[in-house]
Amino acid sequence: MEYWDKEKSTMIVIERQIWNATVANLTLMALGSSAPEILLSVISTLKDIRAVPPELGPSTIVGSAAFNLLVISGVSIIAVGGEDGEIKKIDDVWVFGVTAILSVWAYIWMYICIEDNKVNVTEGVMTCVFFVALIVISYTADRVNSYRVQQRRTQEERDEADRDEEIKLKKDQIRRIGREFSDNAVIEVAQGINSNNTAQISEQTKKEIRDLFCQIHMVDKVSEIPVNDLL
Repeated sequence: MEYWDKEKSTMIVIERQIWNATVANLTLMALGSSAPEILLSVISTLKDIRAVPPELGPSTIVGSAAFNLLVISGVSIIAVGGEDGEIKKIDDVWVFGVTAILSVWAYIWMYICIEDNKVNVTEGVMTCVFFVALIVISYTADRVNSYRVQQRRTQEERDEADRDEEIKLKKDQIRRIGREFSDNAVIEVAQGINSNNTAQISEQTKKEIRDLFCQIHMVDKVSEIPVNDLL
């Protein structure tokens, strides 16, 4: 997202997350990891549409799902152990609970569908409906958890988060100026060095650079900032 400041002299670029992490995991990442078995199943079925579908498609799907549910979960639990025996906790229990319960239901529903050795159109449509319901319920659980976490935060934590966001915006402004001229030119302006790099930068932009560094480090003069912090 881009917008101009009050003086219409500087364009400010703000990066925002578009995809919700929960929805992305359940859609994009799931599709990417399951694409091979989906294609195998479709190809093996289309080879002879009138024949009984071979076991290759269902076997790959069940095998992949079992591997994801058991092996990946087990390895992840082993791998996340912190230092000194610190136990890692699930950040969003709501979403974890929803996906865990509905994953079990997916196996139950698959058994219901194939119990009579055939899958009709209604069962196929219902399967798609269940997937959409999974996304909606998981997204709702994610937003509810985010709201609860936000309510538990103290005012001091909120102020700190706002301060971090403000600093991030100011650093983005410095990076934008650095892309327009050069990073070395920005550093030299902050240090008060006049060179060929800084000759093309206007006085207004130089003042903006120094003000941004002062605001980020909460000092009155750029000279109070350690040189290493400017780099």
